[in-house]
Amino acid sequence: MSQQPFSRPGAVDLSGLARSASSRPPAPAAGAAGGHGAAGPVAPGAAPGAGGAAGASSYAVDVDQANFQQVLQESMTAPVVLVFFSAQQAPGSEQFATDVAAVAQEQEGRLLAALVDVDASPEIAQAMQIPQVPLMMVILDGRPVTQPIPGALSADELRTLFGQLAQQLTAQGITGRHQPRHGAPAEEGTEPPLDPRYAPAQAALEAGDIDAAVAEYQKLVDANPADAEAAGGLAMAKVLQRTLGVDLNAARAAAADAPDDVDAQTLVADLDLLGGHVEDAFNRLVALVARSSDPERTRARDHLLGLFAAVGNDDPRVLAGRRNLASALF
Repeated sequence: MSQQPFSRPGAVDLSGLARSASSRPPAPAAGAAGGHGAAGPVAPGAAPGAGGAAGASSYAVDVDQANFQQVLQESMTAPVVLVFFSAQQAPGSEQFATDVAAVAQEQEGRLLAALVDVDASPEIAQAMQIPQVPLMMVILDGRPVTQPIPGALSADELRTLFGQLAQQLTAQGITGRHQPRHGAPAEEGTEPPLDPRYAPAQAALEAGDIDAAVAEYQKLVDANPADAEAAGGLAMAKVLQRTLGVDLNAARAAAADAPDDVDAQTLVADLDLLGGHVEDAFNRLVALVARSSDPERTRARDHLLGLFAAVGNDDPRVLAGRRNLASALF
């Protein structure tokens, strides 16, 4: 498979672990017999198990042709671990996919397990030129972090690999997290109760004390970086903090006079966001990313990711913004 160079300095080197995995054949599923697991072969178009390989993991998703591109775009936020498996071609490999989903759950959003059943979605394996299954690769910013890792790793090996990945990403200042995939929906027509953890920040916002709100949200994020609600609240509180007392007309004039000035452009993007012009805010920074070079490009990109968090990663405008950002970067 053709590999693109990893764009970040200090790319994660997990080649040793990859070699140890490739020297060992895939482990058979418990109770396997006659070339298939005890439950029999998975029919084309069907996912293994009642809920697919992702099961109940909050940080795993079953991938098909419909959602494949969106899953890859989510690697702009945090690593995506692509796992290719097949009950027909490699009996037992679906258990490996399930194990990856379970170990990914332990990382609390530091990575997303994206599980591709090549029996159900052979076009994805063909497009990616997957030579064998099971096979795993780590994607970040739309590009591979490692060479493809063939063979089924044990749960302990997966924990080692994912732990090394998390440590090296943190050392590089890459701290993004995926939002959990599962959650109990609130009853129709009812407002979910406010989590008491957010009460101090909400009270500060209601009192107009933006600095205190930022501080309270920061405490929550420091205590649990995977708390998407706290991260979103912190991002919006910071937008309010940056725009407090700013003259809108003066800010727009400054941005018009300096179209490549990151500070001027990000300030107007903040103001647009607060004014409800969300797409305008995103488009302004996507355009700035497209025409800039590092370090200004990185600053504009990181600011835009903060605005995505402020709006909410499930918002369709954010999903469109992420697609546009991916196009601008690559």
